Amino acid sequence: MTLLTGRIFLRVTRRSYNNFQAVRLQKVAIASSRPASSFFQKPLNFIDGERVAPSDTAQQFKVVQPSTGEVLCESASSSQEDVELAVASAKKAFPEWSETPAMERARILQNAARLIRERIEDFATMETTDNGKAITESRGDVTSATDALEFFAGLAPTLAGEHYQYPGGTFGYTVREPLGVCAGIGAWNFPIQMAGWKAAPALAAGNTMVFKPSPMTPLTAVMFAEALLDSGLPKGVFNVVQGQGVTGGALTSHPDVAKVTFTGSVPTGKTIMRSCVDDLKHVTLELGGKSPLIIFADADLDNAINGAMLANFLSQGEVCSNGTKVYLERSIKETFVAKLLERVRSLKIGDPFREDTQVGALVNQEHMEKVLGYVRGAKEQGATILCGGERVIPDDAKLANGFFVSPCVMDNLTDDMTIIVEETFGPILTLLTFDTESEVTRRANDTPFGLAGGVFTKDIQRAHRVIKNMKAGSCWINTYNMYPVGWPFGGYKQSGLGRENGAVTLNNFTQLKSVYVEMGDVESPL
Repeated sequence: MTLLTGRIFLRVTRRSYNNFQAVRLQKVAIASSRPASSFFQKPLNFIDGERVAPSDTAQQFKVVQPSTGEVLCESASSSQEDVELAVASAKKAFPEWSETPAMERARILQNAARLIRERIEDFATMETTDNGKAITESRGDVTSATDALEFFAGLAPTLAGEHYQYPGGTFGYTVREPLGVCAGIGAWNFPIQMAGWKAAPALAAGNTMVFKPSPMTPLTAVMFAEALLDSGLPKGVFNVVQGQGVTGGALTSHPDVAKVTFTGSVPTGKTIMRSCVDDLKHVTLELGGKSPLIIFADADLDNAINGAMLANFLSQGEVCSNGTKVYLERSIKETFVAKLLERVRSLKIGDPFREDTQVGALVNQEHMEKVLGYVRGAKEQGATILCGGERVIPDDAKLANGFFVSPCVMDNLTDDMTIIVEETFGPILTLLTFDTESEVTRRANDTPFGLAGGVFTKDIQRAHRVIKNMKAGSCWINTYNMYPVGWPFGGYKQSGLGRENGAVTLNNFTQLKSVYVEMGDVESPL
């Protein structure tokens, strides 16, 4: 994936967020800032149950640690031949895996969840090394992946069709059958979580998968694959290929791939849809967003400020469901902004391996420059920077080349400014004011995106009315960015197709067969 395709959202379960808050308040502790070097000495492709050297090393990409700017390793992009091998392995494994009893599939996924949870520090350390987010958040992401494995393991034995009774004893029934080989393409901002969210429903339903993580964050997907194998998953059921756009194109256009599930940008999502047209693959797309957070004057301001913080600054703002357009009812703006700035200015930026760090590093140099460019562009268009929006060089010398940006709050904005229209994908909160419910609803919907949105108010009737009229797929009332396992996530309009994280997701990895059984004589007018 390139910089522009790394689009996803923060999925915070109540449990993982509470754990995050508790850990953050503990005494400062330093974790290892780099996993064992032996991990990087092996190839990053995982095909047919083992790490496999790429067949072609012509296209290389560097894996960089965001907090230090240090190159962790270099890897070759998987070639067409590598993709062929991975898909062939998944295709070979499909008949046996699809016929494995659902209870046995469930046990293997539950074993994997248990094993990954036992290794949570290893996974979280690698995730923070690879992505730059705070270690406390990485632990929550690992937990979210294991929650998905357990949730869909529990649903696997419930996959069933329906029975239809007709006169004379004739009847019909439906059967849900797995699709075959599925391709999963993850994003760079939640790498381990993406692997879990895409693999769990696919494997629970009896499919096999070839997964491609972002080339910016390719590491924990390999650990995830190894954990599945250690938990009893047969070889070939879950494979990992690495690489950039060419690798993704080879995977999504492969004739033996039955479904593609992708998280990323709108342009890349459209490209994937076009690559799936010739053989009409099943597609799930979770794409970009530019979401509103509407705060009415009667809202509990402390809760609303907490919501605004959750909607903008977790994972350095690299969250596609973020409510970056914060609409304030005019009468509360002054009080709200004063309290908000106090909170934002107190955020601790720096070493993501420190337990008290709240804001880590952006994913790479290019993305950092892009985010800073949005800040400069907003200032040129007349915005006022109330705080932040600058590169930060931490005191620790080893972090001097890291990609840190101070959380930013902007004011004096209009709806047509670039910063309001485009997804910035960084720690930038933009303030807008409104006077009436109808006005703010119209403005909030004036976007080609429709991923998410939220409202804070004590008037429950107004809350439901605003949400009903909000053209977005994932909405919150009096909170933001909460994704408990089982709660379906997805967008409207150009923010995607299909849903992840819910029971309905399992159906998206199956196809429905209808059977009609005649119990009497066949009548024919011919």
